[in-house]
Amino acid sequence: MFGLSELAVVLVVVIVVLAVKKGPDLARSAGKSARILKAEKRAAAEPSAEGGAPRVVQGEVVPPDPDHPRP
Repeated sequence: MFGLSELAVVLVVVIVVLAVKKGPDLARSAGKSARILKAEKRAAAEPSAEGGAPRVVQGEVVPPDPDHPRP
């Protein structure tokens, strides 16, 4: 019915279709992670003016979901 080459072609097409859908989201997520890591590295390398107190790096704030209350 199906040979190995036909199965490989179908598999490649499925992977390409999924990569086109998820690719931009994965790239955006990787970029955000890289920016956060760079900011953390920079903050750790700078001496603090408060005498050794940790510096807070601002990030995204996600509001709590009202449909799922905290336990």
